[in-house]
Amino acid sequence: MKRIDTSVIISTYNSPEWLQKVLWSFEQQTFKDFEVVIADDGSGEETRILIDAMKTEVSYPIQHIWHEDNGFQKTIILNKATVASQGNYLVYTDGDCIARADFLQVHIDHREQGYFLSGGYFKLPMHISELISEEDIKTQRCFDIDWLKSKGLKSSFKTNKITAKGFKQKLLNALTPTTATWNGHNASGYKADIIAANGYDERMQYGGEDRELGERLFNAGIKAKQVRYSAICLHLDHERGYVKPEMIEKNLKIRATTKSEKVTRTPYGIEKL
Repeated sequence: MKRIDTSVIISTYNSPEWLQKVLWSFEQQTFKDFEVVIADDGSGEETRILIDAMKTEVSYPIQHIWHEDNGFQKTIILNKATVASQGNYLVYTDGDCIARADFLQVHIDHREQGYFLSGGYFKLPMHISELISEEDIKTQRCFDIDWLKSKGLKSSFKTNKITAKGFKQKLLNALTPTTATWNGHNASGYKADIIAANGYDERMQYGGEDRELGERLFNAGIKAKQVRYSAICLHLDHERGYVKPEMIEKNLKIRATTKSEKVTRTPYGIEKL
């Protein structure tokens, strides 16, 4: 059996309509040697039915890694999905991010031993998030700035994220004031590096839980490359009812320790030390 090159780990929770759009977008990828591993933080039956249906519709293999709903446990399910992944290179994204057709190819072209890749997303308003169809994804017109503007998108500097090409793209990646961090919606690295860091810190809930993994990778000597203006995905709008100030507070304390003590491997990750 041929080994899969790359695993795409997609986190989701009770958003089957958005997840379907994301899975359609991976069917359009120009890079084909990948599997999708869905890290499902306790979604209900509707999501399971959708995933089973999509397995028969798409050309790439899908693993559905699920655990019971017990509050926001994204870090735990991401670790389970990481362990289950078959690729030696892992791309992490979310079940609300539609990937442009060259998204995976960009991650593959820029990957390098000793580095992880840091991308961003382009946020869409709710009315455009809802109207994007399978056909809009197939034709890639949902990434066309004129099409988006015709649907009511307002102009801003951020539209460079989907329009920049060639030299301008490289320049913006180099000049962006945004630090290259591990962003759970668009980041990639070698599985061996993520396993060495013991994956995500499972004490952490919403708020910087992905960045803390990146901070441990930095402590281990892994550097980051910026692909903010080249690895493009559209972020579909949604409510964030799970955000609580105490989660953010707790996470900030863990991140402060990671930095001050130069932690490279969490004791609260894939293996419990």
